[in-house]
Amino acid sequence: MLKKIFSALLDNPFIASIAISDLFILLFHKPPFIFSLGMFAILMAYCMFLGQKLAIFKV
Repeated sequence: MLKKIFSALLDNPFIASIAISDLFILLFHKPPFIFSLGMFAILMAYCMFLGQKLAIFKV
């Protein structure tokens, strides 16, 4: 399963790099609330995208 997640991340490198950098900014830096809320929404959208993409492997 971990190999499938890594392959999904490698299939979309631009989106994956945005999501990873977004996660680290939210973890280690305290941006303003509105900006943080937008970044969190982007991170949740990417998680839903990955969940939908990897749902075919839960047969």
